[in-house]
Amino acid sequence: MMDQGEGIKEMNEKLLQFAQQTRQLLSTKPGVEARQDVAALLSQLLHDKAFVSDIFAQPMPDRHILYEDEELHFCILAHQYEGARTSPPHDHAHCWAIYGQVEGETHMRDYKVLSAPNEDQPGIVQLTKSYHLAPGDVHVYEPGDVHSPERHASTKLIRIEEQNMEKVQRFPFIEDAH
Repeated sequence: MMDQGEGIKEMNEKLLQFAQQTRQLLSTKPGVEARQDVAALLSQLLHDKAFVSDIFAQPMPDRHILYEDEELHFCILAHQYEGARTSPPHDHAHCWAIYGQVEGETHMRDYKVLSAPNEDQPGIVQLTKSYHLAPGDVHVYEPGDVHSPERHASTKLIRIEEQNMEKVQRFPFIEDAH
């Protein structure tokens, strides 16, 4: 087990417990069911003020890996975004991701894929749904779910990725102009 959160009070005990519970769920339950259960655990954890303040006690980059599982390869990350920011439509390729809003609000948009991306051209997507993630909200994005977050002010979130997305090739998407 590799943890990269040593700056967080010797690997926060609650974080380690959450990582162990996540590993157990992902190892023993079917995919979607396991991810929904992990999301429910994350939702409970987001309401623990001591846990949240411990995780975000130190300044950190936008993307900070708190824990990366050597066996299953899932990652638990803390994100601390300063100021407004919008990300273009994207998916997590063949991987899932679970977003847990800690502080601030994220306006999310979901899309339907009209044409898949490839190495030569971006995929084309059409907006299907728009919603907000407020503190305590958790949302599961299944493999291939295209979404786009927009933040109007600083935000914090905890995200779980099926594997470290820095190691996964992804292709861009653009919104259909019609």
